Amino acid sequence: MSPLKVTQMKSVIGQKGDQKRTVKALGLKRIRHSRVHGDTPQIRGMLHKVRHLVHVEEVDE
Repeated sequence: MSPLKVTQMKSVIGQKGDQKRTVKALGLKRIRHSRVHGDTPQIRGMLHKVRHLVHVEEVDE
């Protein structure tokens, strides 16, 4: 599976604490900040939890 590019699109201000921690664990620090992660079940679960705050796209290796 190809890597996933995760971009934070919305602020974590006003979100629940577990969602803030999940965004931080994904390595995102601010709006429009991006990180590339491997496509694993753990990452997919984290992305599902904060799907309303991030944008996800597949990238070529």
